[in-house]
Amino acid sequence: MHEITLTNISYAYGEQTVLEDINFTAAAGEFICLLGPSGCGKSTLLRLLAGLARPTTGTLTLDGKPINGPGLDRGVVFQDYSLFPWMTAGQNVVLALEQAFPGKSRARLRQTAQEYLEMVGLRDVFHKLPGALSGGMRQRAAIARAFAINSPVLLMDEPFGALDAITRARLQDLLLQLWQQNTAERKTVFFVTHDVEEAILLASRVMVMGLNPGSVRGVFPVDIPRPRRRQALYTDPAFLTLRDRLIRELHADVLDELDEGRTVRTAGEGI
Repeated sequence: MHEITLTNISYAYGEQTVLEDINFTAAAGEFICLLGPSGCGKSTLLRLLAGLARPTTGTLTLDGKPINGPGLDRGVVFQDYSLFPWMTAGQNVVLALEQAFPGKSRARLRQTAQEYLEMVGLRDVFHKLPGALSGGMRQRAAIARAFAINSPVLLMDEPFGALDAITRARLQDLLLQLWQQNTAERKTVFFVTHDVEEAILLASRVMVMGLNPGSVRGVFPVDIPRPRRRQALYTDPAFLTLRDRLIRELHADVLDELDEGRTVRTAGEGI
């Protein structure tokens, strides 16, 4: 089991409140997408889950135990790949495996690293430095590293945001394939995105976050059967209805601020 519970989570940076009163429970094996505009605290919330920061108030638990710091029970994939540039792609994966499985031989760890690189379509990059790889290849190496250590929880911060559309679609499919292949021990995933369609394609549920300070506007189940194929998905009435609802929620804060601005300007013009 790897259920994650957030109870009354708030986080402040100096005098600025970034997150306020976040309450949420992700069941073991769920794929949760965090959807919201820039500045709403999505990445901050992911850092709290990773144990890279601590909440100002509230508690975070994994299987009932407090999250007090980083751990091998949570794999993290960042948008900027986070590969050590002086180490080859294979060495980056092996280094993570050494931390996760200290009792295994180096030969076995190298074999495991190669297997996971091949799984993400990187058969011939073990000895290549990250600088010799494309952005999509570096991201696949980071995903291979996260899956190789076999953490029950996977935290992903806009991992496909900087990629071209085709590479992004391929990596989305790869992520779903890796997530779905072991139904008995499926990972719990938190995935940060700005993209409504990406969230619906991937998620079991979508958490929409609002601004000033960051808070939960709503949590929406994605009741669309898997596998979800793009060609059929984009004409599915359930998809279209949910997409429109999520877009309204996503832009509600921005529209409210624009309306307030227009109201202030109108009042000023009448003085």
